[in-house]
Amino acid sequence: MDIEMKVRGLVVDPMSKMPIVLLEDASSERVLPIWIGVFEANAIALVIENIDTPRPMTHDLFKNMLDKAGIVIDKVVVNDVQNNTFYALIHCQHQGRRIVIDSRPSDAIALALRMKSPIYVRDEVVKLSHSLKLDENLETSEKIMKWLESLRPEDLGKYKM
Repeated sequence: MDIEMKVRGLVVDPMSKMPIVLLEDASSERVLPIWIGVFEANAIALVIENIDTPRPMTHDLFKNMLDKAGIVIDKVVVNDVQNNTFYALIHCQHQGRRIVIDSRPSDAIALALRMKSPIYVRDEVVKLSHSLKLDENLETSEKIMKWLESLRPEDLGKYKM
């Protein structure tokens, strides 16, 4: 089963200094943290904060190409997690034909936000993510999870590196 989620915000992991995109299931308040790259976090932040750039950034260019080609993104789905790495699929339509494209979740999310397409996460991925080892050091992993759980709304959306 796929669970529709929204981007709750972006934060920076205090341990690794890497960006984290937080997906939230509005119906149950479950939060799925996904560690992402700096450039992808920037692409997501631009949309969240409604910032226009003078020239198209990479995800904007891709959106423009899809629009011109008449390709619609029906949804993106974070569909798997293996060895602490998340996977996603972009579900598209072109002239009545369904197309599914493999993607990193961060790119799929950045594109979904631009295309105003829904974001889903497979239920199994949410369940598996709670058992992920965030770090080999259990104490550090527990600290990160406690930190993520304690985030307040005002802590989100202020993406700073």
